[in-house]
Amino acid sequence: MSHSRYNRSSLVRKEPSTDTLTPPVPLFDADGHRIYWLGVCEASAFRCNTYLVRSGATGVLVDPGGRNHFTAVRAAVEKIMPVEALTGMVLCHQDPDVAASMIDWLAVNPALTVFTTPRTHVLLPSYGHRDYRLHDVEATPEFTLPSGRSLRFIAAPFLHFPGAFTTFDESSGFLFSGDVWAALDFDWRLFVDDFDEHVPRMDLFHLEYMPTNLAARGFVKRIEHLPIRAILPQHGGILREQDVPRALDYLRELRCGLDIIYADLQ
Repeated sequence: MSHSRYNRSSLVRKEPSTDTLTPPVPLFDADGHRIYWLGVCEASAFRCNTYLVRSGATGVLVDPGGRNHFTAVRAAVEKIMPVEALTGMVLCHQDPDVAASMIDWLAVNPALTVFTTPRTHVLLPSYGHRDYRLHDVEATPEFTLPSGRSLRFIAAPFLHFPGAFTTFDESSGFLFSGDVWAALDFDWRLFVDDFDEHVPRMDLFHLEYMPTNLAARGFVKRIEHLPIRAILPQHGGILREQDVPRALDYLRELRCGLDIIYADLQ
């Protein structure tokens, strides 16, 4: 698999468009353990995915998103469960499109647990809220929900932040991958239908946002043994089980960031 440099003009919108509120989409449901997509159909190539893991009577948000989408995401949660029943939120890194709405969610429920890494925790108070319950996913890389279901936190160092991590839901086999396998495109679909067509969309993100092939290959070694049934990134479409082997190969062979900038030093 080869990765050519992309055309930046593909990120320039040629026609105006408006954001559209969409209902939550159920992705998994088994024995009271449910996963939903809570995203917003926004007029941006960087459209963001937010997910909800509802297990029994409680729920955990995965990458709740920016403050600009808080109202829409909250409305989506309210279609599923009372927002007061949320118990935590997973912040895979500190970027505003992932984490800025944390202060709004903490205003709703100050008892929410923030699942993140120490490096991310250092920066999150910059959003204006430094007093919250922290679950250090490096010190305790597995968390058992009140229902007995488990979330496993897997480090993804430098993809694209030193303290980045992913979350594996043991019951569904879903990997919430954050910016890993993120894709950029205005012609967005919730599920990837054609992996070959999807590769250039992933290139748009990975070739500049990810640092080196070494980081990508190192992450693959951490997860290649897992029974992954779907990959749920923060940007772009969801990859189904049949595309997981090719998604792993994509990272193994990816040349990005410093590999491109300093190609003459390879």
